[in-house]
Amino acid sequence: MKKIVFFDIDGTLLDHHKKLPASTKEAIRLLKEKGIYVAIATGRAPFMFEGIREELDIHSYVSFNGQYVVFEDEVIYRNPLKTEALNLLLERADGNGVPLIFMNEATMRSSVPYSDHIAETLGTFSLGHPEKDEYFFRENDIYQTLLYVPEQEMEGYEGISHELRYVRWHPVCVDVLPEGGSKAAGIELFIKKAGFCIQDVYAFGDGLNDIEMLQTVGTGIAMGNAEQALLQHADIVTTDVENDGIWNGLKKIGLI
Repeated sequence: MKKIVFFDIDGTLLDHHKKLPASTKEAIRLLKEKGIYVAIATGRAPFMFEGIREELDIHSYVSFNGQYVVFEDEVIYRNPLKTEALNLLLERADGNGVPLIFMNEATMRSSVPYSDHIAETLGTFSLGHPEKDEYFFRENDIYQTLLYVPEQEMEGYEGISHELRYVRWHPVCVDVLPEGGSKAAGIELFIKKAGFCIQDVYAFGDGLNDIEMLQTVGTGIAMGNAEQALLQHADIVTTDVENDGIWNGLKKIGLI
């Protein structure tokens, strides 16, 4: 039976300095040499990890936490946010002086000309501040929105629309997804369309947005540097990303 391994990016494929460890590159090379499919499962937009895909020669991915799915360079699933829900979100955010970022597969736009929080968070991905276009979502499919609010201010947003789901990834920022959207949902659709059996699907992750993914796949592996809340949902815990976590995890499950 054909096998596939999904990898989160930040804190999983990339170390804490946003570098790709040599042991990870070699591990992925060995997987592919053995005929095992390799894919990425990330909250990032496709344009944010083109370099990683090129460096690792990966052509399959679940992006935007499951909302835009590609198998061997073919788009097999799109799940954009509803325009009316984004209208309501923009109205509330604008009223509170809170910035948003609207993202599609190719680019992103901001609801404000400049925000220190936007510059700081995107800077960790080596990305500049996006141009302002607060109505970008009215003319383009948007697969994920970034809402810049701390935890204590989230209550004012959670009842805006039943079609929105929020996943925190930073102290001042949450991903806004379609309700029901997750990496797990994207992976389930991916493996069904691509013809994999769930027991032959593996996934590595480290963040809170990886919980459903590790619960869903046949074997879920948490990085040693994973969020504490993720560890209880993993079948296996490997070493820290800085200590050959991918290599050691794949060795532990017998794939390399």
